[in-house]
Amino acid sequence: MPSLLEGNALFRGIYCWLAANEGNSGPGPCGEALRDGLLPVGWEWVAFFAAGLGIVMLLINVFLLLVMLYTYMERRLLGRFQARLGPNRTGPFGLLQPVADAIKLLTKEDLVPAGADRLLFNLAPIAMIVPVLLVLAVLPFGENSFLANINVGILFVVAVTSVNTLAMFMAGWASGNRYAMFGGMRAVAQLVSYEVPVVLSIVGILLYTGSLSMVDIVEAQRIPFILLQPLAFFIFIAGSSAEMNRSPFDLVEAESEIVSGYHTEYSGMKFGLFQLAEFGAVLVTSGVMATLFLKGWEGPVLPSHLWFLIKVFFFAFIMIWVRATLPRLRIDQVMDFAWKFLFPLSLINMFVTAVEVLVWEEPTLVQLWAMVGINLLVAVVGIVAFSFVFKRRGLSPSRVTPPLVVVEGD
Repeated sequence: MPSLLEGNALFRGIYCWLAANEGNSGPGPCGEALRDGLLPVGWEWVAFFAAGLGIVMLLINVFLLLVMLYTYMERRLLGRFQARLGPNRTGPFGLLQPVADAIKLLTKEDLVPAGADRLLFNLAPIAMIVPVLLVLAVLPFGENSFLANINVGILFVVAVTSVNTLAMFMAGWASGNRYAMFGGMRAVAQLVSYEVPVVLSIVGILLYTGSLSMVDIVEAQRIPFILLQPLAFFIFIAGSSAEMNRSPFDLVEAESEIVSGYHTEYSGMKFGLFQLAEFGAVLVTSGVMATLFLKGWEGPVLPSHLWFLIKVFFFAFIMIWVRATLPRLRIDQVMDFAWKFLFPLSLINMFVTAVEVLVWEEPTLVQLWAMVGINLLVAVVGIVAFSFVFKRRGLSPSRVTPPLVVVEGD
């Protein structure tokens, strides 16, 4: 029987209600309580499909509601950070502003440029939103609450989220617009570059847990990995922000340079899908960080699902705070930050973690706290040292070759 019946109580309840009968009751996922099912023997696949579809619809709709709440929260918080109000007219306290925005996008005209590749142009928004929804399949959002607990869960997340690079390049290429093309090319360069340190930052966690399963990673955290792997957390949140085009890495859609980047030519709900994917990716990435670094759903007193949401919105708040604080970098600074700063730090973190695992194969609680101290020291020294070197060689404007100026008459 699939793992859903073993771990997901809601899925198991729907399945057993539909399929349990004299022919398949007894010891097993459904037990002996249900004797009369709604389906005859041999039709269990219908019950499995109906239960899966019901869970998927519930998960996606709750996720979309949370994205609406997050967009409202981000705009209100940015307003407070910038000494203004933010949305406050549509509905009480502006709560209906996301609904008004959705209605506005649905009623806008759908325009396609004359020189666009219509097939790829229409597929790009879909290719952008689907990976975000697929990550929800392996994200444990509560105790025994997940769509699938596969043994390569984190590898699935890394593989699926890489599709966003293809979606952005599809949008830029298919638009037939030079500015959109520049945005697509930047997306490929930026996302591929930051994928390397992000993946390497996860290696330290895998060395500690010995498993790629998201559920196993949560259950293996005697001490939150945000303390045990502080350098990995810094690399992961910085690299993930770059992959999501969050400030200060939002060069893919830099309005001051390339209009809006890869989605310059999109209008209506196609543009809305791009925005939905970007805002939804923040919540999904926050969920992944809560799972990897903050013990996922675990916490005292409160229900596990509530703890998970609190941790997700905590990380989302950090990303909003960074967006309101840091200015946008230049494209050369963004690329240098990936290869000259995050990449060496990720290698250092991986080697230090490997040595610790080799020395303490089954660490006691005291040894774990000793590892916390070592890793905090490595993180502070590494970040400060590489910041000093990087500032001198990469971020200093004086190190950048000035543009060639041609004076008329020369």
